[in-house]
Amino acid sequence: MRTRHPEAVAEAASRRGRRALLGDSGRLMIVAADHPARGALAVGDRPLAMANRLDLLERLCLALSRPGVDGVLATADILDDLLLLGALEDKVVMGSMNRGGLAGAAFELDDRFTGHRPEDLARLGFDAGKLLLRIDHSDPGSLTTLATAARTIDAMAERRLPVFVEPFLSHRDPADGRVRNDLSPDAVTTSLAIASGLAGTSAYTWLKVPVTDDPDDMARVMETTTLPAVLLGGDVGPDQDTAYERWRAALRLPTVQGLVVGRSLLYPADGDVAAAVDTAVALL
Repeated sequence: MRTRHPEAVAEAASRRGRRALLGDSGRLMIVAADHPARGALAVGDRPLAMANRLDLLERLCLALSRPGVDGVLATADILDDLLLLGALEDKVVMGSMNRGGLAGAAFELDDRFTGHRPEDLARLGFDAGKLLLRIDHSDPGSLTTLATAARTIDAMAERRLPVFVEPFLSHRDPADGRVRNDLSPDAVTTSLAIASGLAGTSAYTWLKVPVTDDPDDMARVMETTTLPAVLLGGDVGPDQDTAYERWRAALRLPTVQGLVVGRSLLYPADGDVAAAVDTAVALL
């Protein structure tokens, strides 16, 4: 189909049944799969776990078929595949916008917007966008990302499209050169304050927030902003039950509206995607 009928992607997008961002439950459960476009293919100790596209698509289709799953966050190549497979009917479709900060690159924190543009999301009839905002006070590339993010939020607001901003305070580890996100309560609080104030309006801005280890800390962190928020999942850990309990506690906070989780649901340690997704849905 891709070789003979590339127009089928746009045709499938035009036919796609749409829905409101929030359904009757008032909660949001989104499965994330935008990691490969940034060269981040690892899951746990498997360095190329997300590299097999057919396997990833099977996992995504299974996750999207489970009751209570509202939609998907991904880059254009994956969303095009899912459109052609008919897997996005009546789902929330969220396009990933900046993937230029390749994992391990010297320019990782100069995270250029190489994915969906606001006009692409509007043209395809998608429902929202997402951008990653990592800020390292010692890396000038962060300023480029910050400024571009602000103008992208403006452009999304002009089209009345929600944009989910995922902010972190980050630093480059001198030992191995890797960029690491600071998940301490004070750092998460500061990152939310910065992200909330970007652009000429915050009317269409949502926040995508990591969960701190201590529930009391998370309650204090979320007092930083009145913007609606969703929780992110992070990598697969050895104790997923603990992660579920942390999500459950954070979901009780007044501005937290749902979950956007990827690898820990698509590649659970026991391999049971359906069970992992169903457990996450039950937390809502």
